[in-house]
Order: sequence, then C-alpha cells, then structure tokens
Amino acid sequence: MSKLPEITLLFWVMKISTTTLGETAGDLFSMTLNLGYAISSILLFGFFLVTVIPQLFAKRYLPLLYWSVILSTTMVGTTISDYLDRSLHLGYVAGSGLLLSILLLIFAFWRLSGQTLDVEKIRSPKTELIYWMAILVSNTLGTALGDFLADSSGLGYAGGALLIGGILLASAIAARFTQISKVFLFWLAFILTRPFGATFGDLFTKSVDKGGLGVGTIESSLILLSILGLCITYAMWQYQRRVR
Repeated sequence: MSKLPEITLLFWVMKISTTTLGETAGDLFSMTLNLGYAISSILLFGFFLVTVIPQLFAKRYLPLLYWSVILSTTMVGTTISDYLDRSLHLGYVAGSGLLLSILLLIFAFWRLSGQTLDVEKIRSPKTELIYWMAILVSNTLGTALGDFLADSSGLGYAGGALLIGGILLASAIAARFTQISKVFLFWLAFILTRPFGATFGDLFTKSVDKGGLGVGTIESSLILLSILGLCITYAMWQYQRRVR
C-alpha cells in the first residue's frame, strides 16, 4: 500500500499552501522571534525528525502526518537557505548552485539504487527515505530560487510569482498534451512550487516599502495554517471514503 498521496489537483493546492506557510513560519522563527537562521535551522530540523520518523514507520497514507513532514521540510528549508545565502554570504546564485548539485546527487543515488523516481511507485522504506531527502533539499533549493527572483532579478515578489506560475502552467500543459517524462515534470513542478510559495509568502509578510503587503508573519501564518487545515481535513475525509 502506498503511503504517499495521489498526485491530483488537491495535492498541488496543498503543496503550494504548505510551502507558503513554511516560508512565513520559517521567517517567524528566524526574524520575528529573532532566533537567527542557525538556531532556527537546528530547532526546525528537530521538528523535521519528529515528523519524518513516524512517517517512515507508518503502514499507510496518513494525510495529517504526511503534510506535517512536508511543512517541516519547507520551514527548515527556509531557514537553511537563508543561513547559506545570508549568514555564510554565499549569495543566492552560489547557494542555489550548491543545493541543486546536492539534489542531483540524491537523484543519481536514487536511480543507481535500481528504483524509479516515480513517486507513485514508492513502496520500500529505503526509497521513501531517499524521497524525503530529495524533498528536504528541493524545498531548500526552492527557497533560494524564490529569494533570487524576488530580491536580485528585479522582478519583485509579484513578478517572481507570476513568472514561476507561468512555468508551472506550461508544465501542467506539457504533462497533459506531450510525451515529456511525467516523472521529470513532477519534480520540476515540485521544486518550482517552493519558490512560488516563497514569493507569495514574502509578498504577504514583507513591508510595503519593500514591495510586500505588510500583513506580518504571525497573521499570514495563521491564515495559511487555517487553509491547510481545511485541505487536510478534506483529504482525510476523501481518503477514508475511498478505502471503505
């Protein structure tokens, strides 16, 4: 039995909601609470371990648990990316390059292990562990890409979100009407939904003078958490109805 959700429209809505929440919640720890990027990364990586270990031992798909792990990867990915880019002064380009190299190495190891990168065919604990490593790095990479688009490309938060949204739409059309590998398009969309959520998160939380809406990290996080909670509740109801 698969322990991962079906790749449907609901999956992508929840992925974007979770990644946007991860951006605002990560900034809440590192900036609003003034814990800094290093301390926040350590604390949030602990949260990731607390969520991913039960997920690895679970016997079936549990929506609340699965999306808690996704949320933890986006939160710690936000602070790790900011630590690399700002505290270590790697910059967005070098930081993104480093994270992309790590992600490609994970994919190469995954493929050389004899397993397909198709997430709908993951059945063994070993493959699921590699899957979560790829997700953690891809969400960290997505944060760096989002920050680059928003801060260094000149597009701003709204412009970055529109650009990535256009690429995601093109990927969806390609998946429907072309012979391009569905596995490749899935991982492309999975990575890009992170900067899409990151730029939206920054659009809400950053001050007006910096191009944002000035909603604040606490208020934005609460709103996004409510939306995600409703989606998880619906996913649990949908899953229970299907397995009966």
